[in-house]
Amino acid sequence: MDVGRRRIGVAVTDPLRLFARAVGTFPAPVALAELRKIHEADGIETVVVGWPLTPEGTEGEAVARTKPFISRIRKALPGVEVQVQDERFSTKRAQQALIAHGVGRKKRRKAQGQVDAAAAAVILQDWLADQGEG
Repeated sequence: MDVGRRRIGVAVTDPLRLFARAVGTFPAPVALAELRKIHEADGIETVVVGWPLTPEGTEGEAVARTKPFISRIRKALPGVEVQVQDERFSTKRAQQALIAHGVGRKKRRKAQGQVDAAAAAVILQDWLADQGEG
Protein backbone atom coordinates (compact mmCIF):
# COMPACT_ATOMS: atom_id res chain seq x y z
CA MET A 1 0.00 0.00 0.00
CA ASP A 2 1.11 3.51 -0.83
CA VAL A 3 -0.41 5.71 1.87
CA GLY A 4 -0.83 9.32 0.83
CA ARG A 5 -2.61 12.33 2.28
CA ARG A 6 -5.66 12.02 0.00
CA ARG A 7 -5.65 8.48 -1.30
CA ILE A 8 -4.08 5.08 -0.88
CA GLY A 9 -2.65 3.02 -3.69
CA VAL A 10 -3.31 -0.71 -3.42
CA ALA A 11 -1.46 -3.55 -5.14
CA VAL A 12 -1.54 -7.33 -4.84
CA THR A 13 0.77 -10.14 -5.82
CA ASP A 14 0.09 -13.25 -7.82
CA PRO A 15 -0.31 -16.58 -5.96
CA LEU A 16 3.33 -17.49 -6.63
CA ARG A 17 4.44 -14.14 -5.15
CA LEU A 18 6.45 -13.21 -8.23
CA PHE A 19 4.80 -10.06 -9.55
CA ALA A 20 3.02 -7.10 -8.00
CA ARG A 21 -0.07 -5.75 -9.77
CA ALA A 22 -1.76 -2.41 -9.10
CA VAL A 23 -5.40 -2.76 -8.00
CA GLY A 24 -6.41 0.89 -7.72
CA THR A 25 -6.42 3.99 -5.58
CA PHE A 26 -8.95 4.70 -2.86
CA PRO A 27 -9.74 7.09 0.00
CA ALA A 28 -8.61 5.55 3.32
CA PRO A 29 -11.97 4.05 4.45
CA VAL A 30 -12.58 2.59 0.99
CA ALA A 31 -9.02 1.19 0.91
CA LEU A 32 -9.70 -0.69 4.14
CA ALA A 33 -12.96 -2.05 2.70
CA GLU A 34 -11.06 -3.09 -0.44
CA LEU A 35 -8.50 -4.93 1.71
CA ARG A 36 -11.32 -6.77 3.49
CA LYS A 37 -12.80 -7.77 0.10
CA ILE A 38 -9.44 -9.05 -1.12
CA HIS A 39 -8.96 -10.96 2.13
CA GLU A 40 -12.42 -12.56 1.89
CA ALA A 41 -11.91 -13.53 -1.76
CA ASP A 42 -8.26 -14.62 -1.83
CA GLY A 43 -6.88 -14.37 1.69
CA ILE A 44 -4.11 -12.02 2.77
CA GLU A 45 -1.05 -13.26 4.63
CA THR A 46 0.79 -9.95 4.82
CA VAL A 47 -0.06 -6.32 4.15
CA VAL A 48 2.97 -4.33 3.03
CA VAL A 49 2.77 -0.61 3.71
CA GLY A 50 5.16 1.90 2.18
CA TRP A 51 7.30 3.49 4.89
CA PRO A 52 7.85 7.09 3.74
CA LEU A 53 11.34 7.84 5.01
CA THR A 54 12.95 11.15 4.17
CA PRO A 55 15.54 11.13 1.35
CA GLU A 56 18.18 10.91 4.11
CA GLY A 57 16.56 7.76 5.49
CA THR A 58 15.03 9.21 8.65
CA GLU A 59 11.45 9.14 9.88
CA GLY A 60 9.57 12.39 9.43
CA GLU A 61 6.06 13.80 9.20
CA ALA A 62 4.93 11.31 6.55
CA VAL A 63 5.83 8.35 8.79
CA ALA A 64 3.83 9.95 11.61
CA ARG A 65 0.81 10.12 9.23
CA THR A 66 1.27 6.49 8.18
CA LYS A 67 1.42 4.93 11.67
CA PRO A 68 -2.28 5.50 12.51
CA PHE A 69 -3.32 3.93 9.20
CA ILE A 70 -1.26 0.84 10.04
CA SER A 71 -3.19 0.59 13.32
CA ARG A 72 -6.44 0.76 11.33
CA ILE A 73 -5.25 -2.08 9.07
CA ARG A 74 -4.44 -4.23 12.12
CA LYS A 75 -7.95 -3.62 13.51
CA ALA A 76 -9.62 -4.29 10.15
CA LEU A 77 -7.64 -7.49 9.50
CA PRO A 78 -6.83 -9.14 12.82
CA GLY A 79 -4.30 -11.93 12.46
CA VAL A 80 -2.85 -10.55 9.22
CA GLU A 81 0.79 -9.53 9.46
CA VAL A 82 1.61 -5.91 8.59
CA GLN A 83 5.11 -5.04 7.43
CA VAL A 84 6.64 -1.79 6.24
CA GLN A 85 8.85 -1.28 3.20
CA ASP A 86 11.05 1.71 2.45
CA GLU A 87 9.15 3.60 -0.24
CA ARG A 88 11.68 6.28 -1.08
CA PHE A 89 11.45 7.18 -4.77
CA SER A 90 8.59 4.70 -5.43
CA THR A 91 6.37 7.42 -6.94
CA LYS A 92 9.18 8.59 -9.20
CA ARG A 93 9.86 5.01 -10.30
CA ALA A 94 6.13 4.46 -10.91
CA GLN A 95 5.98 7.61 -13.05
CA GLN A 96 9.01 6.42 -15.02
CA ALA A 97 7.35 3.04 -15.59
CA LEU A 98 4.17 4.71 -16.86
CA ILE A 99 6.26 6.87 -19.20
CA ALA A 100 8.07 3.76 -20.45
CA HIS A 101 4.67 2.23 -21.22
CA GLY A 102 3.62 5.23 -23.27
CA VAL A 103 1.38 7.03 -20.79
CA GLY A 104 1.71 10.72 -21.65
CA ARG A 105 2.15 13.63 -19.25
CA LYS A 106 -1.44 14.85 -19.63
CA LYS A 107 -2.86 11.43 -18.91
CA ARG A 108 -0.56 10.92 -15.89
CA ARG A 109 -1.52 14.29 -14.44
CA LYS A 110 -5.21 13.63 -15.02
CA ALA A 111 -5.09 10.18 -13.46
CA GLN A 112 -2.84 10.73 -10.44
CA GLY A 113 -4.52 7.71 -8.86
CA GLN A 114 -2.91 5.57 -11.53
CA VAL A 115 0.50 6.75 -10.33
CA ASP A 116 -0.39 6.02 -6.69
CA ALA A 117 -1.54 2.49 -7.55
CA ALA A 118 1.62 1.95 -9.62
CA ALA A 119 3.70 3.20 -6.66
CA ALA A 120 1.97 0.60 -4.45
CA ALA A 121 3.01 -2.06 -6.97
CA VAL A 122 6.61 -0.77 -6.90
CA ILE A 123 6.63 -0.94 -3.08
CA LEU A 124 5.23 -4.48 -3.11
CA GLN A 125 7.67 -5.61 -5.81
CA ASP A 126 10.57 -4.22 -3.75
CA TRP A 127 9.29 -6.10 -0.70
CA LEU A 128 9.02 -9.33 -2.72
CA ALA A 129 12.59 -8.84 -3.93
CA ASP A 130 13.80 -8.26 -0.37
CA GLN A 131 12.08 -11.51 0.65
CA GLY A 132 13.85 -13.32 -2.18
CA GLU A 133 10.50 -13.92 -3.87
CA GLY A 134 10.35 -11.38 -6.68
